[in-house]
Amino acid sequence: MSHEACSYCDEGPLLDEFGIKIAELPASKVVLFKEQSHRGRVIVASKHHVSEIVELSDEERNAFFADVNHVAKALHAAFHPDKINYGAYGDTGHHLHFHLVPKYRDDDFEWGSTFAMNPGRVTLDESEYAQLAQQIIAQL
Repeated sequence: MSHEACSYCDEGPLLDEFGIKIAELPASKVVLFKEQSHRGRVIVASKHHVSEIVELSDEERNAFFADVNHVAKALHAAFHPDKINYGAYGDTGHHLHFHLVPKYRDDDFEWGSTFAMNPGRVTLDESEYAQLAQQIIAQL
């Protein structure tokens, strides 16, 4: 049986290129996005390998959105953003996931506009990623 490589399912080098898995929730995995132009940016990826939300049952969809909501509340509690942007793309990835991108009014970068997929502006060291992860995990 052949298996198409999937960063969210395999959790190996493909995921390591852009993210760090920090938590598992009932219907999803939470991945800290390595590019941190927006402090606290994460990805909430479904535990089901589906490309479209319509491929989930009602129960699976509701559980996934409950997880997205739970993570959004954690981000608000941890970082107090002025707004969280939500993005669900994946034209080539074919695994349902949402980017949760905290936006801050006092940071002019992309305030009032769509966030870039990977602007390549801000990367952190291992201890800084660990600190961000702990701030989020403490609120989950």
